[in-house]
Amino acid sequence: MNYQNYFALIGGLGFFFYGIRVMSDSLRKVSSDRLKNVLALLTRNRFISLLTGIVVTTLIQSSSALTVMLVGFVNAGLMTLQQAIPVIFGANIGTTTMAWIVSFVAILDIFAFALPLVAIGFLMMEVPKRPHVKNWGGAIFGFSVLLVGLGFMKDSVAPLQASQHIRDIMVNFSRYPILGVLVGTAMTMLLQSSGATIAIVQVLAFRGLIDFPSTVSIILGDNIGTTITAQLAAIGTNTGAKRVAWAHTMFNVLGVCYMLVFVYLGWYQKLVQSFFPSGITEHNIMMHIALAHSLFNVTNTIVFLPGTRLLQRVVERIVPQKEELISMQPKYLEKRLLETPVIALDQSKKEIIRMLQLADSALRDSFALFFTEKWDLVQKVKRKEEAVDNLQAEITRYLIDISMQQLEEDEAEQIPVLIHSVNDIERIGDHAENILELAQRKIDQRLPFSEDAKAELKRMIETVQEMIGEVVLGLETGDNSHAHRALHCEDQLNRMQIELRHTHVQRLNDGSCKVLSGLVYLDFVDYLEKIGDHLTNIAQGLLSGLRWESR
Repeated sequence: MNYQNYFALIGGLGFFFYGIRVMSDSLRKVSSDRLKNVLALLTRNRFISLLTGIVVTTLIQSSSALTVMLVGFVNAGLMTLQQAIPVIFGANIGTTTMAWIVSFVAILDIFAFALPLVAIGFLMMEVPKRPHVKNWGGAIFGFSVLLVGLGFMKDSVAPLQASQHIRDIMVNFSRYPILGVLVGTAMTMLLQSSGATIAIVQVLAFRGLIDFPSTVSIILGDNIGTTITAQLAAIGTNTGAKRVAWAHTMFNVLGVCYMLVFVYLGWYQKLVQSFFPSGITEHNIMMHIALAHSLFNVTNTIVFLPGTRLLQRVVERIVPQKEELISMQPKYLEKRLLETPVIALDQSKKEIIRMLQLADSALRDSFALFFTEKWDLVQKVKRKEEAVDNLQAEITRYLIDISMQQLEEDEAEQIPVLIHSVNDIERIGDHAENILELAQRKIDQRLPFSEDAKAELKRMIETVQEMIGEVVLGLETGDNSHAHRALHCEDQLNRMQIELRHTHVQRLNDGSCKVLSGLVYLDFVDYLEKIGDHLTNIAQGLLSGLRWESR
């Protein structure tokens, strides 16, 4: 085998990887607008979830991509672990279609059609203006480049048929299946593509460099190696997302462990060969490999599907739930969802709601400090206010990233309104810290407050909290009635501000209130009214349908 063959092999692998990536990305874009419907299906039952995993992976031709998406969905709160596990099972079955495609391509010998398909796909990508046509063109272009890569790989390894050294190495995989498992695992981890590993094995088998029994153990290792992608994607995510990655790993590792017993006994190889009465030939060995890959994943799914809950409990033991702290990081802003802007926009709204609830919690703690003088609340308020500030930056950055995607007009119009809402919530968090400072001044200077003054402040606080609740419900449901009730609360706050200022002047006149206490009281009232102003801005945005032009 000379240097030209090595160059052809490396180049063929490059074409194959590039083709898979382009085809997968294009098919994902074609189906991205249907992701919401797919997610709705996932909530029904595990059999629908299993079927969804099979179909989606068959369409996008990447189980790793779907598993990474699942990690993102669970991290973003779109799915639960229980819903994700059957989809993982389906993804493992769906990914086996690539091996069947490679088999039929080799049998039909359609490599000659690859270059014309490259031209057709390229023209569809470059000439039409419609994104849908461009995406399908990308899928055709990717598939044709994949075929070119396979052709190069098939031709480049032909000289190795005469190498006895290579044959001796390959025979070891048949004698020692565990060695094949390790090689298959390492190859897939290195290549980051289970489809590429299987294709390489099929090409080697087609050229007679490796016999069928030797390929089986490599196929099993391939199923373990593909789990590394989800593990890498789960780094830095929440507990639920880490559990999805571990569910994928446990499913494949445990499946390989029990299947190895049948491989060592030779039963698994004989079962696959029983589907081909004519025996193993040059023309059908690729199909043997494809069937072995499919049979393992289908069998493993049949074994594990009834025990989905058991697998879930095992994973929950492996990745225990940690005590929830005040998180400075966003919970729903999943970067992997930016490719589907409609979902990313919904996630932004969820994070905005979470930010408002965090600001509300900071307010409640500052109110409690003012009336109960519990000093341990000081650090809680400061920590929550810092989290609100951080979320302002993160949500704004995420919304800007969404605006860079291809958006519908009504979606694009929402972004400036949401950014302004985020700024209003950040100001509410600032007022929580302002009230904290008032509470500290009241405690440090031992400022007295009459029961009437306390009751008045509490009445105004209740209205503010009612207003926050209505705004949260409005953001969650899109029901304008909550926005109208929030604006009614704002009217009450405005009247209360005037009324309480008037009663405060009366207390000053009759000497029942000290001047320094009065200053704190007036500042408290003003901060509450300003909080109402910021909530009003958000409520008006809701009434406008989150569209800037109609406000």
